[in-house]
Amino acid sequence: MYLTMLTASTLPFLILASPLTSKKFFKNLNLASAVKVSFLTSTIPLALTLKHSINSLSTNISLMLTNSMGITLITTMGQYSILFVPTALLVTWSIMEFSPWYIKKTKLTMNFTKFLMIFLIAMLVLATAGSLLQLLVGWEGVGIMSFLLINWWFSRSNANSSSLQAIIYNRIGDIGLLLVMAALAMDLTSWDNEQILPSNMKTSLLTTGLILAATGKSAQFFMHLWLPAAMEGPTPVSALLHSSTMVVAGIYLLAQYHPMLSPPLMTTVCLCLGTTTSIYAALSAFTQNDIKKIIAFSTSSQLGLMMTAMGMNCPNLAILHMISHATFKATLFLAAGSAIHNLQNEQDIRKMGATKTTLPITSSVLTTNGLALSGLPFLSGFFSKDKILETLASSHLNAWTFTATLVSTMMTSSYTMRMVIFSATNTPNHKPMTMFLESKNKQIPPLMRLTLSTIVVGPTLIATMLNTAQPTTLTTLEKLSPVLAFALGNYMTLELAKANTTTNKDHTITKLTNNLAFFKLTHRNLPNISLNLSYFTPHQLTDLMWLEKSGPILIIMVNTLQSKAVSLQKGFMKNYMMAILLTTTIITTFTLILKNTK
Repeated sequence: MYLTMLTASTLPFLILASPLTSKKFFKNLNLASAVKVSFLTSTIPLALTLKHSINSLSTNISLMLTNSMGITLITTMGQYSILFVPTALLVTWSIMEFSPWYIKKTKLTMNFTKFLMIFLIAMLVLATAGSLLQLLVGWEGVGIMSFLLINWWFSRSNANSSSLQAIIYNRIGDIGLLLVMAALAMDLTSWDNEQILPSNMKTSLLTTGLILAATGKSAQFFMHLWLPAAMEGPTPVSALLHSSTMVVAGIYLLAQYHPMLSPPLMTTVCLCLGTTTSIYAALSAFTQNDIKKIIAFSTSSQLGLMMTAMGMNCPNLAILHMISHATFKATLFLAAGSAIHNLQNEQDIRKMGATKTTLPITSSVLTTNGLALSGLPFLSGFFSKDKILETLASSHLNAWTFTATLVSTMMTSSYTMRMVIFSATNTPNHKPMTMFLESKNKQIPPLMRLTLSTIVVGPTLIATMLNTAQPTTLTTLEKLSPVLAFALGNYMTLELAKANTTTNKDHTITKLTNNLAFFKLTHRNLPNISLNLSYFTPHQLTDLMWLEKSGPILIIMVNTLQSKAVSLQKGFMKNYMMAILLTTTIITTFTLILKNTK
């Protein structure tokens, strides 16, 4: 059994790396097929784990041994990675199959699929890491590949600035991870999970580093700005970035090391951060008209919901929502990409409309997965949201957290319904003579496959991850709150869609959300002030005072006074007589003054 699990767990990595390393093998197996075979292989350890209830499987390879600590390469297939790896492979397989239809064939098209493959491998390294050193390799790998993929259309200035923005904000998260590694190296002299997690180490530096790393990587509030900016990349990149790779890395890190977040203060920080992110991102999605940015802000809102689950000390619920979110979020981006591609790169939902007739499969997929995002009962999004809201309602936390999460859930269903109404059911507002095409070879199969997984994943995860039945102690209203939030959000949007209201002046909330909470005031002015102070102080003390005023300028002043004194000696008698007269006058005056004072 152990050998079978070890072989089945290692094979996906070998299959993924083969097309990148062997040209001879690459001719017979393209990258999408390699991901497909890896996905089918990864289901074997998943099935064995579910059947035999295996907790984890680890392989250790010692790389370096020093007097202070040892560095070991550890690959772990644990409770979370055994579920996450097949999900990431399924999503990436569908995206890579969709990409050739979306990206025009050029000399760089093959590099694009290779970048996607390396992006996936880096995320899998992070997910299966049994040590912080290995996790750091995957962590940095997804950061670098996101920079390259967001900046794929490098001739665009917006793509350049967005990719830089993404990697700079992620550097802040990297500082948090490095703080964690430094704290563990000093206190435990080990980075291996097998020694870290049983130690039950809980220091302020460690927990602060974990939360900072998750905040930067998973785009929580105040560091959420790079996530909508990342929409400058191609749509397949957005689908992979927002579903199962980079943005969920921070939440996955917290779930992996959640025993270190037990102090009440840290869980409270996670809770407040998650609810604030969720409700602000939902408000921002309301005011957007770009279909990709609406879906991007919905990602930020769902990441806030995962952070809320971590704040309740429920990592299983966070991973449950992460996996169910990966399927419908990737499908939403691919369906949006299909509509954008057919509408001649038009992304404004106000200029779409009537795609239910022109693109029936695309609009059906968009609607189905939008309902899953909203929390329609018996789709994947409902099961995870229902469990999170149920846990919030039955916890000892105050009503503010539950109310804010419930309001953000209602707003999620509302802006999703708005997106569906504008893009699929309204009258057509797109350009005339637009040619619509739904390819049955590359475009439709990935959409249908991911939609099927959206329907199946939710009940499957509930049956496997949360298999311990707990007695329900909630009131009927609290138990039905997710359904009521879904229904109320949809009803509100349908009523607003009927009202033909126009306004010429933006509301304050619209200004706040469209300007990303006026981030320039804090994210640009504060660094400018600190940089100017750090420049002005040494410039005044070192450059001007010591190197100029105390040196060359002082010498110039002394030489000037000396030259003026010397210039008086010109040999003129009148100058000498004047000097003698002034001296005699001054001495006489002082003598008289002294006599009078006595």
